Amino acid sequence: MGNPNQLFSQAHAPHSTTGRRVDVLARANMGDIDIGAKLKILNVDKVEGCRCPVQTSAGDWREAELLSQRRAGNQTQYYVHYIEFNKRLDEWVPETRVNLKELKGPPKKEDKRLAGAVGRSDSKKQVRKRKAKDDTPSKDEAKATPKKSGPSQSGSLRRDSKADGHDVIARMKNIGTIELGKHRVQPWYFAPYPECLTTVPILYLCEFCLRYCRSFTAFKRHKAKCTLRHPPGNEIYRKDTLQFFELDGRKNRAYCQNLCLLAKLFLDHKTLYYDTDPFLFYVMCEMDQRGSHLVGFFSKEKESSEEYNVACILTLPQYQRRGFGTLLIEFSYELSKVEGKTGSPEKPLSDLGLLSYRSYWSQTLIELLRAQTEPISINEMAEITSIKAEDITLTLQHANLLKYYKGSNCLVLTPETLELHDKQMAKRKVRIDPACLRFTPVDWAKRGTW
Repeated sequence: MGNPNQLFSQAHAPHSTTGRRVDVLARANMGDIDIGAKLKILNVDKVEGCRCPVQTSAGDWREAELLSQRRAGNQTQYYVHYIEFNKRLDEWVPETRVNLKELKGPPKKEDKRLAGAVGRSDSKKQVRKRKAKDDTPSKDEAKATPKKSGPSQSGSLRRDSKADGHDVIARMKNIGTIELGKHRVQPWYFAPYPECLTTVPILYLCEFCLRYCRSFTAFKRHKAKCTLRHPPGNEIYRKDTLQFFELDGRKNRAYCQNLCLLAKLFLDHKTLYYDTDPFLFYVMCEMDQRGSHLVGFFSKEKESSEEYNVACILTLPQYQRRGFGTLLIEFSYELSKVEGKTGSPEKPLSDLGLLSYRSYWSQTLIELLRAQTEPISINEMAEITSIKAEDITLTLQHANLLKYYKGSNCLVLTPETLELHDKQMAKRKVRIDPACLRFTPVDWAKRGTW
């Protein structure tokens, strides 16, 4: 995986004349300033949460939020989040790249109660106060009501209260580099690994059992003892060098928990770490003479009231941009076809996940419509593809294929759309072959336990 700063400079930094400043003038403006005096003027206690211009590795100046600071030798470093950019681009920067002279306090949150009260009569305010007073529990009732505390069952470290600092901690990357097989990768986000592992320069992961080690010596000892050469589940698909394994979150709890911790390094909104029992995991691997190497995975609930066929999906960064994400999505819908259901991914999707799903949905629907010789309804399309009707409608609208003509909706495929579709399909050199799938669906509702 490349340097995230490089990614920021090449792919994510918009071309803007206002965001760029002359480096020499900016350095002259920074100078040596009294941080304490600056904070007093802003009426804040600490620099964390404040905003100021920060120089990116590409040389541009962007507004950023200062999340933390530390001493590195004789220099102060700041952990910054660039405003309006993804958190995976957050980084530690030296103080020479931070323009503290233009430091601004944290943005003030608007008090909705005060804003909503503007323009109302005094009588309405008094009525509202009386109602609030009536609804206020007595001291005895307050004592009798138990307070909910502690982490959620999902194992998330994000809490409602920000007083204990957990929210700030969860916003900062805590693992510098991981080594998985022959790849060294820089994580994108925070993951709740044990605190003793956050200080090591490289976190070593066994590519077969995903056990983590804090030193190379411990990792070598583990490799000599580890007997696994593939994920500890049932192989349900194999074609050429591509494999899929099905794992039960209850039976293979240790592996699935380690897989969730690894996934959290690259997924910002993932909150499942330890309670893996209600989930099934489908792990995609590439096979060679050494064993089956983890490429990506998706998980889904054993019983989903919302009919989700994917709860979490990830392609590891070292395998991205090679079509594996589309293969994972295609495989999830092949399982839904065997189950005789329509499915949809759990929302919200990440930015990269949304792009992958939109691409797969549009390609699948255009491929289906191109082969049709008779009119077809959206519900019939959902039956054939196992894509939910709501997702089909949104995809057709987003791809501008749904037109309103003479009082009814029509599906229109233009030559330009078909030409673009052919180019995209030419890139999909590997497809899921349903004939190679060995999958028997289980009705978990009829079973007493998971």
